[in-house]
Amino acid sequence: MKKPVFAMLLGGFLGVFDGLTALITGGPEIPAMIGTIVAGSTFKGVIAGLIVGLVAQRTQSLAVIVAVGLIVGALFAYLVTIGGPYFWEIILPGSIVGLVVGFATAKYRGPQTARSS
Repeated sequence: MKKPVFAMLLGGFLGVFDGLTALITGGPEIPAMIGTIVAGSTFKGVIAGLIVGLVAQRTQSLAVIVAVGLIVGALFAYLVTIGGPYFWEIILPGSIVGLVVGFATAKYRGPQTARSS
């Protein structure tokens, strides 16, 4: 599996949990909107994963890939917070997802091909 695909799958998976954190940190109106929140967070994680994966194909630098993950996760989370009340409750989980996706993608080596001697 190539790095962008790995990062997109991981970003989508972690995006589900990012969205579910709204149940813990949000107000009483959140349970009625949880489906939309989880879907949006999943989509946000997939797109962030795609960007991280494409960067990871270009460079082997752990610092660069993790920084891109953190920045992209925080940026997408920030875009969600515009005009809304829960600033840090959205920014922190989104940034953590980006950080984890960046780190895991940088460490991911893909399937190893067997060499014949």
